[in-house]
Amino acid sequence: QLQLVESGGGLVQAGGSLRLSCAASIRTFTNYAMGWFRQAPGKEREFVASITWSGSNTRYEDSVKGRFTISRDNAKNTVYLQMSSLKPEDTAVYYCAARYRSLATYHYWGQGTQVTVSS
Repeated sequence: QLQLVESGGGLVQAGGSLRLSCAASIRTFTNYAMGWFRQAPGKEREFVASITWSGSNTRYEDSVKGRFTISRDNAKNTVYLQMSSLKPEDTAVYYCAARYRSLATYHYWGQGTQVTVSS
């Protein structure tokens, strides 16, 4: 069973940076593509970024392109989300998720980590 644990959230001023981490408790981490999602108060959860098992391909939601970078270290079973030039509208609970190989659905989710950006 794959378990995901996020860390690195917190309170930051607008324009600042944070790096989120997500540690996966499974040996075959390279079988999984990984993604980051977020949910702001009163809004639906939305896609933020994803990365393939090898790290060779990434995708981003339009509003975070050029500001956020997703990466992974397969030796550490960890995926990262480096967030820069943060805006108050980036305030949300951020979730790490995993999907098996080429499946379209993310079946495994972390518990979330709060990111709050003050203006």
